[in-house]
Amino acid sequence: MPSRQVISILILTTALIACGRNKHPKTDAIEDRAATAVLQATHVSTLISDSGITRYRISAEQWFVYDKSDPTYWDFPQGLYLEKFNEVMVVDASIRADKARYWDQTGLWQLDGNVHAMNEEGEQFDTPQLIWDQQSEHIYSDSNIVIRRQSSVLEGVGFTSNQTMTEYTILQPTGYFPIEETNHDSITE
Repeated sequence: MPSRQVISILILTTALIACGRNKHPKTDAIEDRAATAVLQATHVSTLISDSGITRYRISAEQWFVYDKSDPTYWDFPQGLYLEKFNEVMVVDASIRADKARYWDQTGLWQLDGNVHAMNEEGEQFDTPQLIWDQQSEHIYSDSNIVIRRQSSVLEGVGFTSNQTMTEYTILQPTGYFPIEETNHDSITE
């Protein structure tokens, strides 16, 4: 019969061998936590509600959240698509961009590259960059802008708008602007 010391040594040796087989490889330490995303998601589609009513859908190929940068932000390096729903869940406005970044502490969105938006009135906006300040409910850009309306196309450099893009001003108009003619014969004295 083996002694207690021999049994103890066999149990200890067996335990050490078993523990050695299950070792996980070590990972490198993160040197710059501010430049490392805390969340990385792919093929994202999410709904956003307000007071229990679905109002928006956001879709993106990639979504990164940087919670240790200063300021913190969300990054959508492969683009973003946003739809706004009316009260009967029909899309009444949308926006698409090649890249997007959202600073969550300030509520500021920056949309870049082939930004295409459609407002509730069916007007289409095309620009290489658009900034949306959610806190001030203001949209603006210093870039070229083309606005396609039902009966005209407006062009210019820079614009400002309300959040729904229904009241806007082109800062430096450059395009053709049709003017409706009035019938001077119908003017009475």
